[in-house]
Amino acid sequence: MKKVAILVLLALLLLVCGCGSSAPPNAVTTTTSGNWEAQLTGGTGAAADLNFVINFSVTNTTGESAQGLSISGFSFINNGPCFLTGVTATSQGGSATITTLSTSQVTGSMSLTITSNATSGTQEGNTLQLTAQPPGGGVSGTSSGTTSTSGTLSNGVVWGVWSLSSTVAANQAMCGTPTTAPITGTFIMCQNSATCTIPGS
Repeated sequence: MKKVAILVLLALLLLVCGCGSSAPPNAVTTTTSGNWEAQLTGGTGAAADLNFVINFSVTNTTGESAQGLSISGFSFINNGPCFLTGVTATSQGGSATITTLSTSQVTGSMSLTITSNATSGTQEGNTLQLTAQPPGGGVSGTSSGTTSTSGTLSNGVVWGVWSLSSTVAANQAMCGTPTTAPITGTFIMCQNSATCTIPGS
């Protein structure tokens, strides 16, 4: 009888402890938005010139999983033969995790995928993938919030690696370049600025 009572008490304790645990105590929400200009380096030929500007917002609560980017604008600065221009020429999607530290500094990770909507030609099947993941990449900046208050990200920097690939065999030389797919390189993306630097560099 004692064993049954102990098991019931343990079950009740687990139930009580599990309630309301979807977000950690003193969770901090960090929001970011604005225009971000991406500069890609590396690659060869046309694949080395895929700089772009993107407008997105994302809100993260410290301790929770990555949240999707809400993208409201996108345009290549120099798309080359890999991608067509125009509002419907590409599809974009991604997610980010942003955490505010005790110093109001921000850390995190981000992924962004840009896919060509072309159904024929050199642009068909092309995908540009950007990954900002520690230790070789990440998200940095300053939050107006603290470890106990919500805030907005400013002076944001995103950096990491990019790759360009194609699902179409004829385009796997990447838009006419002699290099086999995927072509890779590094990138930096600056919030509301054409230039910025990677923290610690």
